[in-house]
Amino acid sequence: MPGQPRDYFVVLPDSVAGAAAAGQLPAPGAATGRSPAPGAAGPARGVGDTLTVAHPSGRPWVVARRLVRKVSHLARGEDALVLVGPDRVPDAVLAGLLEGARDRAGLERRLARLPGLYHVVARLSGESWIRGTATGLRRIYHARHPEAGTIASDRPAVLARLIDAPLDEGALALRLLDFLPHPLSRRAVWRGVHETGAGYGLALPVAAPGTAAVPGPTEHRWWEPPPGELPLAAGARRVADAVAASVRAHVGGLDRISCELSGGLDSTALAFAARETGPEALALLTVAARDRYSEDETWARRAVEAARGTAGPAPDHHVVPADEAPYFYADLASTAAELNDEPLPVAPGRARAELLLGRARATGSRYHLTGYGGDEIFLGLPHAYQDLFHGNPLTAWNHLGGLRHQLGWPLLPTLKALLDRSTFPRWLAGAVTAEPQPVARTPLLSWGVRQSPHPWLTEHASTLITQEFRTAAEHAEPIDPWRGRHVDIDGVRMGARHFQAMEDIGMTIGLPVAAPFYDDRVLEAALAVRLPERISPWRYKPLLVEAMRGVVPDALLARTTKDHMASDEHQGLREHAPELAELWTGSRLAEHGLVDARHLLRLAAEPFSPVLVEHSISSTVAGETWLRTAENAWPAPHRTPTSASEATL
Repeated sequence: MPGQPRDYFVVLPDSVAGAAAAGQLPAPGAATGRSPAPGAAGPARGVGDTLTVAHPSGRPWVVARRLVRKVSHLARGEDALVLVGPDRVPDAVLAGLLEGARDRAGLERRLARLPGLYHVVARLSGESWIRGTATGLRRIYHARHPEAGTIASDRPAVLARLIDAPLDEGALALRLLDFLPHPLSRRAVWRGVHETGAGYGLALPVAAPGTAAVPGPTEHRWWEPPPGELPLAAGARRVADAVAASVRAHVGGLDRISCELSGGLDSTALAFAARETGPEALALLTVAARDRYSEDETWARRAVEAARGTAGPAPDHHVVPADEAPYFYADLASTAAELNDEPLPVAPGRARAELLLGRARATGSRYHLTGYGGDEIFLGLPHAYQDLFHGNPLTAWNHLGGLRHQLGWPLLPTLKALLDRSTFPRWLAGAVTAEPQPVARTPLLSWGVRQSPHPWLTEHASTLITQEFRTAAEHAEPIDPWRGRHVDIDGVRMGARHFQAMEDIGMTIGLPVAAPFYDDRVLEAALAVRLPERISPWRYKPLLVEAMRGVVPDALLARTTKDHMASDEHQGLREHAPELAELWTGSRLAEHGLVDARHLLRLAAEPFSPVLVEHSISSTVAGETWLRTAENAWPAPHRTPTSASEATL
């Protein structure tokens, strides 16, 4: 059904009402033809692509719909562990994780041995413990069901359906900004649905003996960023091991895989790392650029030549001609194929992503890897020099001098920004302003980037956004006390959210797609490196370069440039002006009073307007297309068996 989440799981309370809620879940739809993952010890059984793991009572505890990810589960007495991720975890490994873990802290120490790619659901001493990943690639949501109490899931839309939740207009207005900083990114777009912060888990206690009441959920922090103490060489070895483990978790043992090979350092590194897993066939896909000054295709061809000249499987290189690649904003109606957790600004590029993944699937690939996350984890942001300035001001100023000359930052504004000591709540309260947006020569050393609402947003939308920021600032705490680390981690989590759109496209066309860099262990390894060695104004991604030595040929590690696709976006506004005009005719956002549809229609007729040069329309397009999908997600409820005996399979 269009607009339905392609996979999900829910965690239910041990009650008759919890079992009844299992019968209200979205229908699993047609089976994919794959057999369920092998069963483990414990009361669990799968039908088609739906797996139910039971409470000791026999009532459903975890109900998972599996299309791509594997569900691993094991029970030992009344304690149990469920892992949802890219790879099946052997029973012996699950037993080693579960046995001896008396509480969630003990379990988390053991889980650090695995790649950080899994949703974790555990039952220890009668308490359910649920968490996603520190990078935010895997998230947890919860809601209060009127009869069953607290239900948790990795998909907010599933919870919204169970509690019949209306859209939250304030949260929807926030998504019309270009990016949403912590903690506002946690504002779910349905009322009554709450997101547990990345790095935090959700504890669901059982009812006290002799009572029917179940205490409410509590959040507990399970992840802390490591101190940046390692020298570059030691840190590079740790990053290399983490990347290799993440790649193996996704594609290890598969015979036919594919990788996006843009020609950039990130995708090149993953293509060679994937090759190390020894697949029988490796397809590398490159989309040729329209810009004649682009260097990506040249570097991609060099990578293929280098791979064919060394031991290992010779890759097949598939180049998509530039004139076959859709511009941005093409085929906007196709965004209705997936109901993402929230509006994501990458939606205007969906047709381009679908083309690439479709070509990858046509090669017979069973899993597709991308280099998403490489920029956020390895490039480093100038804000980090605020942290360095506290402990090593001379080194910080020296590095900033190199950066300042590259970016054209004036001396006095740079010094003023470096000495600024604004608290995070104060910054957040003023992060959205009617003042002009920062320009390229504005020094960026604060807790984030100041934004101004787009001119086509209504006064109502701007008021909602401002109120949301000010309300959040009243109790906001940064991800990390150091602003550079705060911005780095927030950037990773923002990118991981956006990548969900690519995952869902892959599910729609039947090809799993992954970004191994968004593994918790990769992030931890990067943050553990000394700051002045991790980022540098004179070296491009030095940590990734050193980590990939011996895997990627040195000649390819020498690249220091990066292409952009801004021209394809601007040209897309002209090529697809009729589709954009149709989008704003009968706009759902306008019906909610959030955008001025007439203003947007005028801009559709003037694709090269200076307004569209200064303001991106991507988030507004994403909000409009998402809203139309959400309104039609489940036109008719589907009921499945509700008794405990029927729901526990």
